[in-house]
Amino acid sequence: MSSSFTTASSSSLSSYGWDTHWEAEFTPYAERGLLPGRVVRVDRGQCDIATAEGVIRADTTFVTPHDPLRVICTGDWAAVDPVGGTPRYVRAYLPRRTAFVRSTSSKRSDGQILAANVDHAIVAVSLATELDLGRIERFLALGWESGAQPLVVLTKADLVPDPVGLSYLVRDVETTAPGVPVLPVSSATGEGVDVLRAVIAGGTSVLLGVSGTGKSTLANTLLGEDTMAVQAVRDTDGKGRHTTTTRNLFALPGGGVLIDTPGLRGVGLWDAGTGVGQVFSEIEELAASCRFHDCAHAAEPGCAVLAAVEDGTLPERRLDSYRKLLRENQYIVAKTDARMRAEIRRDWKRKGAEGRAAMQAKREGFIR
Repeated sequence: MSSSFTTASSSSLSSYGWDTHWEAEFTPYAERGLLPGRVVRVDRGQCDIATAEGVIRADTTFVTPHDPLRVICTGDWAAVDPVGGTPRYVRAYLPRRTAFVRSTSSKRSDGQILAANVDHAIVAVSLATELDLGRIERFLALGWESGAQPLVVLTKADLVPDPVGLSYLVRDVETTAPGVPVLPVSSATGEGVDVLRAVIAGGTSVLLGVSGTGKSTLANTLLGEDTMAVQAVRDTDGKGRHTTTTRNLFALPGGGVLIDTPGLRGVGLWDAGTGVGQVFSEIEELAASCRFHDCAHAAEPGCAVLAAVEDGTLPERRLDSYRKLLRENQYIVAKTDARMRAEIRRDWKRKGAEGRAAMQAKREGFIR
């Protein structure tokens, strides 16, 4: 890559996150005469890419493998044909720093990559409806697993005019999200928006949440213009309509990059064991003090986790949610991991034998 091209490319793409790391990664492709660009939107077989010459349309035929986790996605840095070809092809994409992946709703439970090279995973939660702490935990598990720093944004804060009531809601979410910033924001009044801008100015952020949380409105507020269409939530149940239908990447005027995503109906885990452990870090810390290293926190003697539930230190809801997400993640992993499937079968057999033995002992006790 010539020095003049490097300078021009770095200058025009820096607003999209181009830096010395990506420049070094791109060197082999530059030697082949290919151009760098960042994927801002993906359609079937094609994608829009921000390049030094502007946003171009490119064909993705050469980067469409059978593995759904290896398809090109919004946020990828791509190597594109130079000017002249029709169509222009994406020849490769650079190794990802991070990737936000969820399980699809299909029976096969394939993984689906939603965004790549993300620094902040913004979980948007509406204060217009009752908080669903379990769903927040689920989003956070995926956020931590992606390698990004999660951030919970409580949207529509203007609908909670009582400062004391708002502080209680923030505290509830903070308890659910250890180690995660929780920020109340109102696109209507501007509350918290400047703080959010400052947090995400230094990298790429993906905006996540279910429909009706005000994601598109928040995206417009951060962009400073009505780029994303907005629809009102339904009066009957407070649920939103799917305003955003594709994942779109934008360079923010104040610095940083934002990826807006469609409202997610299903938030299935995908090999997110580390993320689950991070969300429930207090339970993992307690587990280190259990008498048995393989304690299931069910009925074992000397269980520090159950003791914490007993004395009120750990909410029982947290333990129930932890168990649920661990089971779900184990099930997903077992679908693609034969060794894990075998371990689960052995565990089922052991528990079944223990249950039958307990029932037999109980019956014998009654007989006597």
